[in-house]
Amino acid sequence: MKPLRVVLDTNVLVSGLKSRRGASFALIQRLGGPHFIPLLSPPLCVEYEDVLARPGMISGFTTVDAADFVDYVVSVSEECRVYFLWRPWLPDPKDDLVLEVALAGGASHIVTHNTRDFAGADRLAIKVETPDQFLKHLPIP
Repeated sequence: MKPLRVVLDTNVLVSGLKSRRGASFALIQRLGGPHFIPLLSPPLCVEYEDVLARPGMISGFTTVDAADFVDYVVSVSEECRVYFLWRPWLPDPKDDLVLEVALAGGASHIVTHNTRDFAGADRLAIKVETPDQFLKHLPIP
């Protein structure tokens, strides 16, 4: 099976790091595995680190922890350079950032807890799914 190309919204990483229960944590555990390739861009990487390093965002998580985690995500991801901006396609520019990475990298999926925020992405042949929905595409470990 060819690995799926996906973009993980920041809220999925936050959710997975806040709790060891649930689909977001299951996705984080499967990072670096053979079934999906996370895609990211330098601006999305900066957003990941900025959000994860916010005081109180994740209990006990320091700025060093955030940087180390993002370094790991980068090490198992494929970098996509965005040369064409699709803005404004979505109401929130930070969501446009995720959509642009998906388009530049030929992603099949955007994984997010806020699927409504990506309304219209299906017109661009990108499925927008929650972590739970996306896990159903992967073999059971």
